[in-house]
Amino acid sequence: MGVFKDEAEVHKYIGGVFEKGLADPKIGPKLSGSGVILQITYTDPDAVVTVDMPNGKVYAGASDLKPVVELFMTADDGNRFWLGELNLATALAKGKVRAKGPTSKVLKLVPAAKSLFPTYREMLEADGRQDLLAA
Repeated sequence: MGVFKDEAEVHKYIGGVFEKGLADPKIGPKLSGSGVILQITYTDPDAVVTVDMPNGKVYAGASDLKPVVELFMTADDGNRFWLGELNLATALAKGKVRAKGPTSKVLKLVPAAKSLFPTYREMLEADGRQDLLAA
């Protein structure tokens, strides 16, 4: 079993960090300016997070939006990425994370995402989620 209890937790934390990034005055414009609609399909537990960067919206579950890039990974790997413990480029190269679409567009966003790593940790710490921090 993965570190997230259910789909709602994936949306709360991983979807939540995207929401915070899109709302951030420094990071938000970088994300929205990318023009990327990113859909991430997680397993263990099954969850889908769609990030409409141009419009600054995050959707839990399947959406009618057509993603520019799709990523497929375990929710544990999603957690590890936001903790700064999973290198996305390496994970893609090794097949640990699968992608559909121009991955270069997502990889260009990694520096902006990295600036959200402390925000993600703070979200987990605020909720006392040592289990996710230690994963």
